[in-house]
Amino acid sequence: MRPIAHIQTDFDEKFGIPRQSGRVPELTARIVFLPEYRNPDALRGIEGFSHLWLLFDFSKAHREEWSPTVRPPRLGGNRRMGVFATRSPFRPNPIGLSCVRYLGLEKTEQEGTVLLVGGADLLNGTPIYDIKPYLPYADCHPEATGGFVDAAEERHLEVEFPPELLKRVPEKKRAALIACLAQDPRPSYQDDPERVYSMRFAGLDVHFTVEEQKAKVIGIDQ
Repeated sequence: MRPIAHIQTDFDEKFGIPRQSGRVPELTARIVFLPEYRNPDALRGIEGFSHLWLLFDFSKAHREEWSPTVRPPRLGGNRRMGVFATRSPFRPNPIGLSCVRYLGLEKTEQEGTVLLVGGADLLNGTPIYDIKPYLPYADCHPEATGGFVDAAEERHLEVEFPPELLKRVPEKKRAALIACLAQDPRPSYQDDPERVYSMRFAGLDVHFTVEEQKAKVIGIDQ
């Protein structure tokens, strides 16, 4: 296989990326096709679908060898599960699957027709292998169970963002940043109120602490 496109997101580092797609609907991204795939006919009819599947390369998780078990962050990083029972990026074939919202098409001179999507959980520059429409009657199963993920504790933080720091964030990026912080990007096993975390988002370094289910932003650097 070879990539057909690369995605442009606000995440230049893995820390802070939502654990699953759609958890932060405020996030927006651009999918820029490689020159040989910039034929607009390849996107004909896509506007009729509200959601799309992205098949992508976990490009920062390539390894020579694979392990049959991994440590899911949702279990605190202390319990091992079979790699095929998880969505870990460390797989025999580092292929990812993500469901995103269709937001529209942007026609440009230099990049051709760009696909705009919402809620993506991908690292900036991630290679995209394929794009497929999400079909509600086939892809949605309300009766489905979530295995060990159903039993894992879901953490949600209140976000304290001082106005003078929030002003340093572009206005159109503020809601997405706050929503990402509220999802608690920390590993499940970390709970140190004295620790300062740094998250790279939209070209900014966001520094914050977490205490008693509250994330407090303490600094914003370019």
